[in-house]
Amino acid sequence: MKRYSKDKDINNLVRLLVSSGWDYKNRKKHGVILAPTGKKITVPSTPSDYRAYKNFSHDVRVIQQG
Repeated sequence: MKRYSKDKDINNLVRLLVSSGWDYKNRKKHGVILAPTGKKITVPSTPSDYRAYKNFSHDVRVIQQG
């Protein structure tokens, strides 16, 4: 099973998105998840901010809504 982030919540969200049609690409420092619409979001691989999951999930919701 691929590990996208050290944060379990971010990892589970990315795994859910990939299974529903999003694409994950490795980059030099951080991975990028690509929405079916072509928009991309950087995946925090080792987040040190306690709000990292909240910020990442908000970015995903914004892209999904429009």
